[in-house]
Amino acid sequence: MKLFEIVDKPIEVEQVIAKVESRKAGAITTFTGVVREWTKGKRTLFLEYQAYVPMAEKMLAKIGDEIQRKWPGTIVAISHRIGRLDISDIAVVIAVSSPHRRAAYEANEYAIERIKQMVPIWKKEHWENGEAWIGDQLENVPYPDGKPNIAEGDMK
Repeated sequence: MKLFEIVDKPIEVEQVIAKVESRKAGAITTFTGVVREWTKGKRTLFLEYQAYVPMAEKMLAKIGDEIQRKWPGTIVAISHRIGRLDISDIAVVIAVSSPHRRAAYEANEYAIERIKQMVPIWKKEHWENGEAWIGDQLENVPYPDGKPNIAEGDMK
């Protein structure tokens, strides 16, 4: 059972939840990120995600370690999909179990924010009137060629 994974097939939410089930848990929270149709006034037709998979999975595991240190007793599983995703497809699922609900909620929000900050996943948006590589998940660093130039140190 792999807790932190990048996949190229549809994500089954129940399978991610099953990874964090525990008799010690009083709460399990899930975050499911889906592809939306409208972004900043543009109609999205589909997205294309790419990732530097070995590093992305390593960074997801690092996020899991951070969460376990900040919220002892938590169990975290994260699955992020790459490839072509259509409207309403699931892009990411984060499941967190914890003895108490507050920690589960907080840890889940922390996880999605950290994914956007540090995991090497980037996307190309396809609209009715064009397409563009968006860049990093925070949309601060453009990647016009579709991915960072690893040789020039864009990857952290």
